Order: sequence, then C-alpha cells, then structure tokens
Amino acid sequence: MNLARFFCGAALALALPFGAAAQDYPAKLVRIIEPAGPGSAVDVFARKLAEQLQTRWGQPVVVENRPGANSAIGAREAAKAAPDGYTLFHANINNSLNDLLVNDACCKLNEALQPVTLLTATPLVMVVTPSLNVRTLKDYLALARAQPQALTFASGGTGSITQLVGTKLNMVEGLKVQEVPYKAIGAELPDLLAGHVKTGYLAPVVVAQLIKAGKLVALGVAGPHRIPILPDVPTLAEAGLPGVEASGWNGLFVPAGTPRNVVRKLQADVAAVMASPAFQADAHDLGYELGGAGSEEFAAYIRSEVNKWGGVIRDARIRIQ
Repeated sequence: MNLARFFCGAALALALPFGAAAQDYPAKLVRIIEPAGPGSAVDVFARKLAEQLQTRWGQPVVVENRPGANSAIGAREAAKAAPDGYTLFHANINNSLNDLLVNDACCKLNEALQPVTLLTATPLVMVVTPSLNVRTLKDYLALARAQPQALTFASGGTGSITQLVGTKLNMVEGLKVQEVPYKAIGAELPDLLAGHVKTGYLAPVVVAQLIKAGKLVALGVAGPHRIPILPDVPTLAEAGLPGVEASGWNGLFVPAGTPRNVVRKLQADVAAVMASPAFQADAHDLGYELGGAGSEEFAAYIRSEVNKWGGVIRDARIRIQ
C-alpha cells in the first residue's frame, strides 16, 4: 500500500459530514487504553493527543496504561468495553503481529477492534557498527555474502518488527545474517554501539544524533522516501534494496459495533488535532509521519501490513516458543 497516498488522504477526510448520533459526542469522560508503559514514546504521544482532545471537546480524556503480553493485555480490555466511543484503544504494530502469531479472536484488529485512524508511522533506519568498515548497503551485502554467518542483526524477539525486517532482508538477498534477540526493541543499543551486535533497525529519533556523531553508520531508511531528520540517508530502495520497508505504526481503535457516526467524528477531530503546527513540528523533528485518514483506509493499511509480514512469518516458519 502506498503510504504517501494514505497520509495525503487525511486532509480530505476532515470534510466528512456527521449524523445526529455524533452531535452530542462526547458527553462524558473518554479513556484511551495504552498497551505500552508510562513514559514510552507511544505513551507520550497518546498523552499529547488526549490533552488536545480534552481541550477540543470540553470533556476529560484520560490515558490508562495496560502494558504486557506484547500489547495484548490492553487489546483484550478494550475489546470487552462498551461500543459507545468512550473507550479508545491506542494499538501499535505489535497488535497486528500478535494477530498473525496467536490464534486468538478476542481482540483482532479490523474485527473485534474497529479502526478509527492511523496516528503515526515511523520508518526504521538500518544502521551498523562502524567497526564493520562498510559505508553503503552495497558494501554490507557484499560482506554478508563473503562471510556467511559472520554478521549479526539485533531484534526485539519473536514476532517483533525488527526480527521480521532482518529476516526479510535475509530472504530477499539469500543471506545468513544471524539474529540476536533482545527483550525489547531498543534494548540492543548499548551492544550495537560497542560492536557486540553488528546491525540494528531503529527509530530515526533514537539513532539520528549517533549517526551524525559517527557512532553508528546508516545504510538506509526502510520507508517510501527520505526523512527530514536524516536527509542524507537514502531509502533502502535507493540504496539498491527495493521492496523492503518496515515502519512502527500506531493508531486509534474502538470496540466493534461502535456507531459509524461516532467513529467518523473521532477520526475528524483527531485529524484536526494532528494538523496543528505543534504536532506537525514534532513529526518533522522526530522522524515520523502523521496519519489522520478515514477508518476504511486505515483498515486497508492494516490488511496490507498483515499480508506483508504474514508472508515473512509463514516462509521463515516463525513461531512463538
């Protein structure tokens, strides 16, 4: 799916009309269930969004953290809530990957949880330790072929987006770069800086200053285009590896059965908040793109992600131990 087209569609969605069912919404407190812990990047974003929605609506909006089980605990709670628009779920890519790895219909995205809108998508940056003495993706691939199994890549464990993108690169290029799993995405950074693990796939904001300081070498952005925070780093496609894209994304969902007009009002109000200069500046400075388009487009994006990563999981025979 063309992400650039998806984001451009957000502005058009603001003009959608609403029925009477949404006119009085919200009339009381709205809660956002956050499946990540307090202080995490997605939690910080959820709280900024909640603050602005509270101002816009004149009703309290609270964020309730429900971390655990790779974001599944929060999803289960949200799916059981009343479908009235007063419980929102701040899902992330882990939830869609859970749907691929765990046969549990309780809280599947696009089924038990209905999409409202994509909030952000952050393309991962492929980086290597300077000790490898490679400066381009072409050099990296040549080294990986010349020294099979000598290179390593860090992952956040089974089913993580970092495991899947590293695995996909191996599959596409016929490589044997060895996976080194960590307990969470980002936990590998000290080992990556020390050269104990050779390759990482991390968010732009995490690695931008380290790249500029020469402590890491960027080989490519795993997204459809270059990003302002790292303007000199090519996309992986530009560097010679088309078809390998990986973004960490998050978005809003509601329990299935929530009235359509409420969903549309939610989407439009969230899109209006994210169109503000403050949100746009954060996106520019932190290396992510803002969503805001309609629920149908978001549902299609989720399906495209599930199809893409489902193929990798199937072909690589990835299973939760």
